[in-house]
Amino acid sequence: MGSPFLYFADDRLSTAELSAACLDGHLVELGEAYIPADAVETAALRGGSLARLLGDVLAATHLSAAWVHGALPAPPSRHTVQRAVPRRLHHLIGRRFQYRDLCVAAHDLDRIGGVLVTTPARTLADLSRVADRVHRNAARLMVAEGIVDPGAAIDWLERSVPVPHKRQALALLRGWAVEGPRQDEVTRYTS
Repeated sequence: MGSPFLYFADDRLSTAELSAACLDGHLVELGEAYIPADAVETAALRGGSLARLLGDVLAATHLSAAWVHGALPAPPSRHTVQRAVPRRLHHLIGRRFQYRDLCVAAHDLDRIGGVLVTTPARTLADLSRVADRVHRNAARLMVAEGIVDPGAAIDWLERSVPVPHKRQALALLRGWAVEGPRQDEVTRYTS
């Protein structure tokens, strides 16, 4: 059962009614849903807002998982998802998400707000393997905000099968485990 604080288009209210409630200041947009303007934004609400996008077969990963865990102030423009079931999924095309066909192991997933999200350690390991500014910044924020210790991501990478950019990610995370990310490296809001 979903949260009574989450409103989806054409569920209890139409898109026009949701837009009017936003204009009146009663609702605010949260991910793929809306919440009351006075509701406290939690990981469960952020995760639950992705329920229609993810269903029971997909998991939020990378920037989407970092947003659900609370490292990012706003969701990414396109969510990153991977399958969370052993069977292959076909014909998954959408403008709102980037789909990766690799299956995420059950031990690397948490259920937050009724949807599957990669664990903080797995999320940090994934983010640190991508060398662009947005992913690196999200990784820094996860560490700076105390969401996950770099040591947990280091452990995950050392136990994992070979993955791309593992060596660079380990070097980055080991540096953060010793010194932490430099404050001038951490940008609170990503574009």
